[in-house]
Amino acid sequence: MTTRRQFITSASAAIAGLSAGPALAQGWTVPQDFMPRLIQHGREYYAPGEVHVEPTERRLYWVLNDGYAIRYTVGIGRAGLYESGDFTIGAKKEWPSWTPTPDMIERDPDSYEQYADGMPGGPENPLGARALYLFSGNRDTFLRIHGTNVPWTINSAVSNGCVRLVNSHIAHLYTQVPIGTRAVLH
Repeated sequence: MTTRRQFITSASAAIAGLSAGPALAQGWTVPQDFMPRLIQHGREYYAPGEVHVEPTERRLYWVLNDGYAIRYTVGIGRAGLYESGDFTIGAKKEWPSWTPTPDMIERDPDSYEQYADGMPGGPENPLGARALYLFSGNRDTFLRIHGTNVPWTINSAVSNGCVRLVNSHIAHLYTQVPIGTRAVLH
């Protein structure tokens, strides 16, 4: 059982990690509050070494070899923009650059048109500290599991389709997940 003091200490450390910059992933460990729980949804057990996103729970599970998983709270795509599917992690990038898709610019030109030529990686970038690129076969889907520069949006449906985590959590997940990993967005 986590005590109030342990929770406050863990939460303070996580919040402090949000502004830690490029050294963020070095030496990061996941607080015990985020550690294993048996993963079973209905009659299905998730396979070890897979990423699963449950949009109704707003949770991402990184499944470990022993039938347990690390659970992260995530932000997901808003209504009509969440795209379920079976993907593969085709690329990983630290402090990735970002360019809005043409659909994003068309939906909201006031927010995105100014970035049509892209934005370099860094603390102000919407992809945050790390990104896992979701591929379908050899094709980049332009969907990402990534950090965020707006951590208060976690546990809500606000993105343009990507799955977002706070920067300290994506930094940890990034070190765990190899290229080629199966990622299922349910």
